[in-house]
Amino acid sequence: MSDVTETKPLTDDDRWRIALAKDRRFDGVFVTGVHSTGIYCRPSCPARAPKRKNVRFYSDCDAAEAAGLRACKRCAPDQQSREESAVLAALKVLREAEETVSLERLGLLTDYSPTHFQRIFTRAVGLSPAAYQRALRRERADEALGEGGSVTQAIYEAGYGAPSRFYEDRKDSGMSASDWKDGGKGRTVHWSVIATTLGEMLVAATEKGVCCLSFGEGEEELRARFPKADLVEGGEEFRALFEKVTAAVEAPHTATTADIPLDVKGTAFQQRCWEALRQIPAGETRSYGEQAAMLGNPKASRAVGGANGANNIAVLIPCHRVIAADGGLGGYAYGTEIKAELLRREQGQPSK
Repeated sequence: MSDVTETKPLTDDDRWRIALAKDRRFDGVFVTGVHSTGIYCRPSCPARAPKRKNVRFYSDCDAAEAAGLRACKRCAPDQQSREESAVLAALKVLREAEETVSLERLGLLTDYSPTHFQRIFTRAVGLSPAAYQRALRRERADEALGEGGSVTQAIYEAGYGAPSRFYEDRKDSGMSASDWKDGGKGRTVHWSVIATTLGEMLVAATEKGVCCLSFGEGEEELRARFPKADLVEGGEEFRALFEKVTAAVEAPHTATTADIPLDVKGTAFQQRCWEALRQIPAGETRSYGEQAAMLGNPKASRAVGGANGANNIAVLIPCHRVIAADGGLGGYAYGTEIKAELLRREQGQPSK
């Protein structure tokens, strides 16, 4: 099923990247015809990827069948289930709604019980209906803030009934809206430069979590990132956190990073890109186009590259896992040698 709002037409190169990423958000947008086998599939078909020379793309099942292809029995592109139709209808309502849509209303809309529909929606989208609506509101508010509007105006334009609801949504997400606009004003950032086998590493954190991890940098660069924050060197209360961060750099194939809290700032699009980075398994890589496809917009590879470059938290937000389309390492803010070494360590390979 598709939750794609992109209005620009897809190119065949876009469709091929989507098919390689097996992105189910584009199911229903087009089908993939494999002429060596005579079948057509959903973009998300779990079968092994065919050779590109054997593939053509069609707008729908009718067009593929007119070309002499038959539907894949594994992914059944010619069958849209009742559940898929229900989720698509709900997504449309949620995107267009100016106020919160209750689970009971969604149940009535789709003819499912509210609890059963919540399970269907969460399985298909990856978020519950309530979480999906919060994400939409936050993204709208962040976009308004990025355009220079006031915090209060952005909150109400995004559909929040009161400022308290906005801050409740953001209580676990690090810097507040005002912090974003004011360079960390009023926040205390504890920092340290730690010697690692990859060179000196700058780690900084607020009371909510790590806000910066970089190599070959120090207080000057940190102050440029948070010009109005109160910077405090060291701090015994942050020792355990910084030790966890160091372990994630020195032995990423054995270290656990999921429990390391982050305090990140960025636009809505940047945060979506960074979350996609954290979904790439350790030791694996994706191209910029594949990362863009993960976000539902395969034409945004250049914008994805820019968002990755704006990432302040290396390793924990693993932009080193994104490589060039030709399989080369591509660029990295701290040098390709560190990028290659991080990937080797994640794969459990010996250092060079």
